[in-house]
Amino acid sequence: MSMTVSLVFLAVLMAVFGGWLFSHSVGVRPWEAQAAGSGQRQGLGGGQLPAAATAPRVGLAVFLAVATSLFALTVSAYLMRQEMAHDWRPLAVPGLLWWNTACLVLGSVALQLAWQAARRDQLPRLWRGLLVGGGFTIAFILGQALAWWQLQSGGITLAANPANAFFFLLTALHAVHLLGGLFAWSRSLFRLQQGATPAAVRQSVELCALYWHFLLVVWGILFALLLMT
Repeated sequence: MSMTVSLVFLAVLMAVFGGWLFSHSVGVRPWEAQAAGSGQRQGLGGGQLPAAATAPRVGLAVFLAVATSLFALTVSAYLMRQEMAHDWRPLAVPGLLWWNTACLVLGSVALQLAWQAARRDQLPRLWRGLLVGGGFTIAFILGQALAWWQLQSGGITLAANPANAFFFLLTALHAVHLLGGLFAWSRSLFRLQQGATPAAVRQSVELCALYWHFLLVVWGILFALLLMT
């Protein structure tokens, strides 16, 4: 059962982002790419790569595949450990996590709006979207830290129960990935502060938005798992 859930988890996330890459590829007009002189690039074995398959996008896709595998394996371990059952005591999920989830949703929406602003060359909206998206993400991480502190203060420690340990592991693993995303987000802000145009940061904002959407989907799955188990 646990392995099946993990495989479904992996398949869903890879399908979502595989679909994104495919949609960008089919949206490329070959005659425009040829006119630009850079629409196609040589792939391994002499094949032509679609214009949408830029190095940053492919790099993100590879990273997301690795991250998906990591989360899938962790979820699998969680479910297998729960099935042992003799010392597993379900943990009451802190109510604060609902508010944290709302912050992450709003952060993802704001970064999507920032991406749209970058494509439309709307600098003020781009600034606003990035700042709001980053602010809500920081609020999410701080909220997670507060939830951990509340649990620790209530005597719910890592060593007390395997369910406790996995709760901290799953939520911390997700938070670490968000912190990595904030590093890329801060680089986009720094470039804008240095005078970069929306067009110059369009791809980096796009990748940030997609990464946030990915982590939002991951968090939705993890949160549902914690609520159900």
